[in-house]
Amino acid sequence: MSLSTPTTQQGGVWKNLALWKKILIGMIVGIIVGTIMGPQAEILKPIGTLFINAIKMLIVPLVFCSLVVGVTAMKDGAKMGRMGMKAIVIYLITTAVAITIGLGLGSILQPGAGLNMTAGAETAAVAKEAPSLINTIIGLIPKNPIEALAGGKILQIIVFALGLGIALNLIGQKGEPAVKVFNSLAEAMYKLTELVMNFAPYGIAALMAWVAGKYGIDVLFPLLKVIGAVYLGCVIHVLVVYTGAISIIAGLAPIKYLKGILNAQMMAFSSTSSSGTLPVSIRCARENLGVSKGTASFVLPLGATINMDGTALYQGVAALFVAQAFGIDLSTTDYLTIIATATLASIGTAGVPGAGLIMLSLVLTTVGLPMEGLAIIAGIDRILDMARTSVNVCGDLMVSVLISQSENELDESIYNAEEPVVDTGTIQREPKIA
Repeated sequence: MSLSTPTTQQGGVWKNLALWKKILIGMIVGIIVGTIMGPQAEILKPIGTLFINAIKMLIVPLVFCSLVVGVTAMKDGAKMGRMGMKAIVIYLITTAVAITIGLGLGSILQPGAGLNMTAGAETAAVAKEAPSLINTIIGLIPKNPIEALAGGKILQIIVFALGLGIALNLIGQKGEPAVKVFNSLAEAMYKLTELVMNFAPYGIAALMAWVAGKYGIDVLFPLLKVIGAVYLGCVIHVLVVYTGAISIIAGLAPIKYLKGILNAQMMAFSSTSSSGTLPVSIRCARENLGVSKGTASFVLPLGATINMDGTALYQGVAALFVAQAFGIDLSTTDYLTIIATATLASIGTAGVPGAGLIMLSLVLTTVGLPMEGLAIIAGIDRILDMARTSVNVCGDLMVSVLISQSENELDESIYNAEEPVVDTGTIQREPKIA
């Protein structure tokens, strides 16, 4: 009996650790293993890929069911429109602020100064063409909703889910059986998310081992100023803009917000996917921050699609890095063009790994900067993507808190709880929801 006690206690310690602590340990172990193994750490990548695939498996059914449940829980079309408008306005404002911070840091830190690079006749990388605003608007309505679901076209899924939820409300009692089905499916997705997240520390350890093995410090050293500028900007945006909004607008303790989003931050940092982090974001919003079920189910999927604060901040730093590296002076008009372009391009850019390069190609083209710069940034895109995705997710959760409180649906007893309760299992129900 005495021989089994230590093992039991050790297992109990790991089991009782908060998810973010497990993920943090996984990240540290992964970095150490990747540094030791070097390029051979590539063999561990499939483990991380399996975990990311499991998360991606949840995205479409979770977004669809959550939105339908969120809309049907409101019953009030005016309320849904009001919440949607609030969310979009806040997202666009914070995105514009984020890219302004990025441009400011790029101007102060001068990450590309002294490189003296020359643009070649051909670009070193071929960027994927960014969708135009008109095409984005036209593409909102799916010709075939089943095809949209199968293809993971988030904007189209959101539009179809909103339409179906509104229709179910309009038909009243006849829609109740379908509403119950979607509620059951949503709860099943939350439980499946919980099961998948049990493997997060191991999948993330494998991913970080691969990243550390592939990108050594020697390779990254010339671009450390870019990485530093982006990470510094992300920290400033979260600690000044987001916590400022939580404190000033909502009148809530910002430290509670920062503690409550740790799990989502860790997942976003490791997976580099706003959409992939959505299941964790919804749990953090409801269980740690006290956001109502309807608000979390409506605002967070919307934010995962259109909120790109971290990506916009990265555009500012990257654009100035390219301009400085190639010795190109930007005018005040160019700066304003970058702000407007990155802000508008954030709408419709999928919250998936690498989407920032699509936006960057659009920004570089708009202000006439060499596309060779895209290839330079692409080499460290994964590392930059970690920081910017974390900011995107932090912004989604901040907006969900503000909107939930503005609708008098924020459970402040949960928000102000001493310890986050994400790892307790079941999702709490809020009696305030109508």
